[in-house]
Amino acid sequence: MVEILFVHGALVRDGAWWWAPAARAVEERLGVRSWAVALPSCGEGAPAGTAGLVEDAAALRVALDAADGGAVVVGHSYGGTVIAEGADHPAARHLVLISSYLPDPGQAQAAILGGEPDPVAVEADVDGTVALAGFDVAGFAARFLQDVPDEAVRAAAWERVTRQSAAALGTPTTRAAWRGRPSTYLVCTDDRSTTVGLQRRHAARATRSVELPTGHHPFLARPDLVAAELEQVLRTLDAAR
Repeated sequence: MVEILFVHGALVRDGAWWWAPAARAVEERLGVRSWAVALPSCGEGAPAGTAGLVEDAAALRVALDAADGGAVVVGHSYGGTVIAEGADHPAARHLVLISSYLPDPGQAQAAILGGEPDPVAVEADVDGTVALAGFDVAGFAARFLQDVPDEAVRAAAWERVTRQSAAALGTPTTRAAWRGRPSTYLVCTDDRSTTVGLQRRHAARATRSVELPTGHHPFLARPDLVAAELEQVLRTLDAAR
């Protein structure tokens, strides 16, 4: 049976928490299991500053090795860069990118965001990590979660913000797994982090794109919309068997 593999974005940890609302909805309706890939660059299974994009992509490939029935690979934000590098794998049946990127080989995450008019500020540490700069829980919510009304969810999201290896953001990709593979891009039109223009440029590389009236984290704000798109992908894959 096809599974879903979720890849979270930059500077956060605990992917299973972020994706849970949408993942539950898909499992309840279609019985499809899902897993969240732990990213070593975010300190998940590796000391801070010791792992980067290469290790994140390797973690995704290990997860795909275990997906005997194939997988829909879903990436949020930086997760799309991990997918580009790590999802060139026969088990990756369909890619779903959410406010994310489909980079060409040789592009680094930091370079992709270099032209943004109001980039998210980060600060570097001597241990080789970077962290969000100048944010508290209210500022984080205003920029990334403005359409998530539940204060408890906003607070829980802030608790999962973490440092990340600078190598994850500065390492150029060597592959473009999205080429020649079906993909769906979810453009978040109220996103205050990644501009709609940048999203649409990357969405034009996908097989199909859909625009959602949400901020940067639609799987928290409108998990029903994300679940509906995932269900459509899964039903299409099932029909093609």
